[in-house]
Amino acid sequence: FSESDSCSDSPGSSSTALSHGDTDSNGEEKTCAVCGDRATGYHFHAMTCEGCKGFFRRSVIKRIEFTCPFTSSCTITKAKRRQCQACRYQKCLAVGMRKDMIMSDEALRLRRTLRHRKQKEEQSPRGEPDQGAGLTAEQEQLIEILSEAHQKNFDSSFSQFTHYQPPVRLDIHSVRPQNGACLLSPEDYLESYPEEVLPDVFSMVPILAEMSTFMIQQVIQFAKAIPAFRILPIEDQISLLKGTTLEICQIQFNTIFNEETKVWECGQHCYTIQDAALAGFRQIYLEPLLKFHVSLRKLKLHEAEYVLLQALVLFSPDQVDVVQREDIDQTQEKIALTLKSYIDQRHPLPEGRSLYAKLLLLLTELRTLKVENTRQILHIQDFRSMTP
Repeated sequence: FSESDSCSDSPGSSSTALSHGDTDSNGEEKTCAVCGDRATGYHFHAMTCEGCKGFFRRSVIKRIEFTCPFTSSCTITKAKRRQCQACRYQKCLAVGMRKDMIMSDEALRLRRTLRHRKQKEEQSPRGEPDQGAGLTAEQEQLIEILSEAHQKNFDSSFSQFTHYQPPVRLDIHSVRPQNGACLLSPEDYLESYPEEVLPDVFSMVPILAEMSTFMIQQVIQFAKAIPAFRILPIEDQISLLKGTTLEICQIQFNTIFNEETKVWECGQHCYTIQDAALAGFRQIYLEPLLKFHVSLRKLKLHEAEYVLLQALVLFSPDQVDVVQREDIDQTQEKIALTLKSYIDQRHPLPEGRSLYAKLLLLLTELRTLKVENTRQILHIQDFRSMTP
């Protein structure tokens, strides 16, 4: 896509284009807060030019780490902005450009698809049936296939763990610190337990590892139950699963998340964000993880929307190694349009108006969470012994 496609990476506020020849209402020409070039509007929460907007977006999406060859105090101007990327990037952050307002390539592509569809509907002659008024037979069939794949392969009761009794599970939750409502670091949290309990506390690692393996196996079976997935070459199937399984697991975990108690209700056993902290996960991952689950649960999605969301993530044509990229892209587009149509039909205004946009933003957050989750797992020794 071109950089002009990313001018509104976050609904409502990531980018606001100027009019009247790049001037404000007083007729004054605006300048880029980063390099001083002519600004084209607010991009990612700061007044910038197209060049700095594109530079910032590429840097964040590609997770590039720049190093200044000098003293990290280079002057950034229109003429010199290409000389030191490290200082230019720091200047972007200093003037208020926000990384969290950048949508993924996948979210941008889906939004453009919906924009084109809306334009076609607006251009259609009067008297033609409204294509967005209801679900087509093909869309109904897609939801039925995905729902059946989900219901047959997701055990929300975690029945195989029914007789599994984690060691000192009751002790862990009966010795909560006074400020237990706050998210503590593993070190601070462990200080709340008596020394005789500590050796057993670390049993949370194998427990979570077993549950993760259980969830991953279910995601694989869910994918294999979808005809559009089965017809792909085995190499593409593996690539899609490698790239998206952790994200799909989080969407499935959200269906058993209790928004009021902040607890994941896995059948007869319940787990909190503190349990993950005890297993070794760090605060930089756990805080946004909890925020993600609360935000997604607040949307009160139907089961059909959850399964469509899982399939939307699964068919990601931007995975590096896929061969049949065009087929995967077309499947994802069908899923996206079905999800949008379902939302338009089943969620009355005003809440339905922004629901799809909110889901796209949450998918972007989920991609970031997956990267941090993978990074932290590699530093938790017991997790490295999981089944490959």
